[in-house]
Amino acid sequence: MAIPPEPILRAAARWLDLLPSTGAARSRAILNSHSGFSDITPTQYETAYDWLEKTGLLEGPRDGGSPAHSVLEHSLVCDAPPWLQDADLLVRGPDELPADAARAAEALGLSLSEAYACVAAAWGKVDTAERKRIGDAGELALAKLIEAETAADVDHVAARSDGLGFDLLVKCRTFQSHIEVKSTTRRSRLSIYLSRNEFETMKRDRDWLLVAVRLDERMRILATGTVSRDWLSLNAPSDRGPHGRWESFRLDVPPSELEPGIPALADQLVSDSGDPLITGGLAWDR
Repeated sequence: MAIPPEPILRAAARWLDLLPSTGAARSRAILNSHSGFSDITPTQYETAYDWLEKTGLLEGPRDGGSPAHSVLEHSLVCDAPPWLQDADLLVRGPDELPADAARAAEALGLSLSEAYACVAAAWGKVDTAERKRIGDAGELALAKLIEAETAADVDHVAARSDGLGFDLLVKCRTFQSHIEVKSTTRRSRLSIYLSRNEFETMKRDRDWLLVAVRLDERMRILATGTVSRDWLSLNAPSDRGPHGRWESFRLDVPPSELEPGIPALADQLVSDSGDPLITGGLAWDR
């Protein structure tokens, strides 16, 4: 979706400036009659009010920023321009703002630095929500795949607690695996977040595996891959002093570091033909 037109953004900011102290009816009267607000039409003011209502910005307290900050950040979160999902890579400073964000900032009277802060905040909110949605779907999809294609029993332990350092407990006779699942819907980019607890669990638990899952838009598995423990250890951060400690980190995993499938489960398959998602018959980028 696109960021709302500039008059709508300005009108929305004016609404947010007036509403807390004036109320809807009096604010509407002021906006439609005061000469200082006549650069925007009554129809545009109503469109802006409807947008504020639809996106939920009229409900509850705002984030404490100015009306202009709130409008820009909220428009980015709710209308999600295509570049926002990769804003951490595409927008690394105020001088790299996309044209639509820069125009919106100018319309709202914000500097490029202020607009960049809004972009960073919006990306964080969208990224966190999307990661949870896709992550939950990936865990469920992988649990169902393993149950359907192997003789193992699967316990989705992360559904009860996220403190164990892994998501799926897979058991079959003398075999056991503790699988941490990282999911994505992207073909060319796999960014994973690993917590300190997950990393420490990997170091002490010989049964721990990190399995990446690529999903389609309907949350069906397209590919799986196993990430090397050695590679994870090599690329993890380190504590550099007694007063600091990292608690989570992000890794961009190149396709070359993904072993196709889940080789650790290959011997547990119930079919002689084998599922390519487990045996590695499907490459990650296929």
